[in-house]
Amino acid sequence: MVRRVLAVLAAFLVAGCAGLADTGAGSAVGSDGTGPITLAIGRDTTAYLRPLLDRWNQAHPDEPVSLLELPEAADEQRAQMVANLQAHNGVYDVLALDVIWTAEFADAGWIVPLDRSLFPLDKLLKGVADTAIYRDRLWAAPYTSNAGLLYYRSDILKKEHLKPPKTWAELREQASRLSAKYHIGGYAGQFLPYEGLTVNFAEAVQSAGGSILGPDARTVTMDLGSARAALDFLVGGVKEGWIPREALTYKEEESRLAFQEGRLLFARNWPHAYGPAAHSKLAGKFSVARLPGLNGPGSSSLGGYNLAISAFSKRQKSALDFIRYFTGLDNERLVLTEGSFPPVWAELYDDPELIERFPYLPALKEAIVSARPRPVTADYNQVSLLISSAVSGALTLAQPVDETVADLKQGLGEVIQFGG
Repeated sequence: MVRRVLAVLAAFLVAGCAGLADTGAGSAVGSDGTGPITLAIGRDTTAYLRPLLDRWNQAHPDEPVSLLELPEAADEQRAQMVANLQAHNGVYDVLALDVIWTAEFADAGWIVPLDRSLFPLDKLLKGVADTAIYRDRLWAAPYTSNAGLLYYRSDILKKEHLKPPKTWAELREQASRLSAKYHIGGYAGQFLPYEGLTVNFAEAVQSAGGSILGPDARTVTMDLGSARAALDFLVGGVKEGWIPREALTYKEEESRLAFQEGRLLFARNWPHAYGPAAHSKLAGKFSVARLPGLNGPGSSSLGGYNLAISAFSKRQKSALDFIRYFTGLDNERLVLTEGSFPPVWAELYDDPELIERFPYLPALKEAIVSARPRPVTADYNQVSLLISSAVSGALTLAQPVDETVADLKQGLGEVIQFGG
């Protein structure tokens, strides 16, 4: 499985490197270029956006912003953006980038660097600004943050006189016993082979005390012990049945619906799943906590979106002004109150009124601050594809855990060496 993926990646990398042209990487935002602009963003994040955009449009009638909705899945969003940017297409002005794409898009010359002094980076949550920095330059403005949370049926745990699990052993015991007793699924995350599975595996490795790549993203630091423990946790859940087989087809939306509809006792998901559940039949019957780990509370992957300016935009001045407005404190508050997405301004997490309305904020802040960023590397897409393909093979029981882990470590080394 891993070797087949490596062959595909090698061909992809050669083609990609051969196709790169001098796109003016490093050129700062133009001082002119105003007029109507577009915001390209995944449609899973857009339900709350239009009233916020209307506020900008009413105040800037000569520079209205239009919403361009991209596919829901992160992989598909990236693919659509890349196709347009490789063609030097100016259809996008502002790009909502998954935090892990910063290095790739900057390295390819698809986005332009920003002046740090224009953004209040010191007022953001710890670690968030780092996701927008590559080679000591700011390439985007943090817009939303994210960290995975454990959603759990508080009504059932209360009835059983149990606290939410802090360790994998506790999760396994509760999910196994209570799923059988209450005839619902035990636990699910995002286990379809795509970026979401890479995130779930990275979180498991971190929560077992390990890592996958070093801070420089040029060294494979994945030790076989922590990686094996992480994969055993997930594969064991499938074999023992407390992770339903259906969960192997889940992305974020499928896992959200399964929990919201009462078909799961526990689910790993992002904070945006909280709002819909709070307005469903599950209202008052669930809560969230940090992800469990091998020997105690686990660690999430740091997620979120940053707003960048396309290098091919003809209206970069308007795009910059819009980004500064859209990432300001007032709008960040609306990102939370209207969209249920985690803002990047630290002070919002300590606001008593917001905590009363969003009781999960303290747990979310703790999860974000303790989260780890995914490797900042221009080769991240290839790394993610290799991980998700390998882990999927183990989850479907097509390849033993030990063999998967050994092949994955070797494969990562080859991708990193080839990509470098």
